[in-house]
Amino acid sequence: MKLVFDVFISIFLLVILIIPIILLSLMIKLNSSGNVLFWSERIGKDNIIFSMPKFRTMKTDTPQLATHLLQDPESFYTPLGKVLRKYSLDELPQIFSVIKGDMSLVGPRPALFNQYDLMELRKKKGVDKLKPGITGLAQINGRDEMSIPDKVRYDEDYLQRSSMRLDLYILWLTLLKVLQKEGVSH
Repeated sequence: MKLVFDVFISIFLLVILIIPIILLSLMIKLNSSGNVLFWSERIGKDNIIFSMPKFRTMKTDTPQLATHLLQDPESFYTPLGKVLRKYSLDELPQIFSVIKGDMSLVGPRPALFNQYDLMELRKKKGVDKLKPGITGLAQINGRDEMSIPDKVRYDEDYLQRSSMRLDLYILWLTLLKVLQKEGVSH
């Protein structure tokens, strides 16, 4: 049921958002050198690495680290990068990952391939058995402002309480939080 819901909603969103996605792609291409998409190596279900697309918000020579670990994150943003991140528009291409089956609309955010502390804690709690999501309980409860143990507590809570009703609640709150730009540090 969850897979059918994810694919149906993702195709619906893609139809609605295709014009904005094309316009954003053109704006990114015209305002910075490099590819429109950044393919980030992420950890998926059962700790399998997959490539997750995002609109490129950072310069092409930026190290593959979580933004908060960069020495001077501001110096790496493209001209549109901060705006794309502020409104979570850089996440739109992940709709394709949901359609492909690498991700779900709701689940724990996929860890970067080098976030060993996060992956280890998720494995201990059994969260690594979940398909990663575009949004999840951690995103609606603090997002970038949250410690790794707190994120994993929310991921574990989602694992234990997962339901279609909870997914709809998380999707609704995600929309509200994105519109309010809440919890975004970079």
